[in-house]
Amino acid sequence: MKKLISVFVLLFVFFISTNSFAQSKLKFGHLDFAKLYNLMPELDSVRGVFDGYNKSIQEQFAAMQTELENKFMDYQANATGMSEIIRSTKEAEINDLKERLDAFETKATQDLQAKESELTAPIIERAKQAVQDIAKENGYTYVFNSSEGLLLYAEPSDDISELVKTKLGIKETAPEK
Repeated sequence: MKKLISVFVLLFVFFISTNSFAQSKLKFGHLDFAKLYNLMPELDSVRGVFDGYNKSIQEQFAAMQTELENKFMDYQANATGMSEIIRSTKEAEINDLKERLDAFETKATQDLQAKESELTAPIIERAKQAVQDIAKENGYTYVFNSSEGLLLYAEPSDDISELVKTKLGIKETAPEK
């Protein structure tokens, strides 16, 4: 009887250790997140909105730049006939306009970056969520972004790009650049 209990205990321990070893097996996957992002269907509408926003800023900047150039050309053409007070007033006006133009350019760059982040954040979040869902559904322990070049060596792993594209409803592939 003691031998039978010992055999059962040994079988139970063996089963538990085999089961825990099988559960601890790591499964790696990878995908090119940048390529996936460029395939997202929402990206076209985001690009349209961003391009419109960028165009309006560029038009305003061009108008301010034209105004500065016109004032400077007028100053150069008439500087010799101006009195000292008018000349200094015109120079101050040109310098002020140049400072405003520089400030506008800095602020515009910041605004464009913020607008791009605002528009693309939901798309990136949706793609990340799809990757997480696929990883959980298929038992992946790790999924690497192969476009970043951070992984120097790894045993061959599964490219889950097709699974994620299916999850996102992406049917076509974008042409290679």
